[in-house]
Amino acid sequence: MRKDKRILDNYDLDPNSDQARYNAAYKRVKRIKGFYVHLLVCVLVNAFILISIVKSSGFGVEMLWKWETWSTALFWGIGIVVHGWSVFGKNYFFGSDWEEKKMKEFMSEEESNKWE
Repeated sequence: MRKDKRILDNYDLDPNSDQARYNAAYKRVKRIKGFYVHLLVCVLVNAFILISIVKSSGFGVEMLWKWETWSTALFWGIGIVVHGWSVFGKNYFFGSDWEEKKMKEFMSEEESNKWE
């Protein structure tokens, strides 16, 4: 088992311990790194698409203003904004303690269903 996987599997830690804070920081760094990789791939792929369209159209300006030229960049850009919002912004759909609450809810449901 990889070290980073073992680090994330310590659910029984005290939330204020050094190990728990390290795990939280590690998860955050992984999410930020994932965003930057996503952003880099988006820029490179869309640059390649735009350059290939410009070269294949014979440097015609009219091709630059067609929907097909910018649709991939537009929709991928929307994905980048949402990904960035989930990493750097407030997470309105799943709050910071949503996972913890959900796990406790499932555990209490399981406890109550054990005796039925």
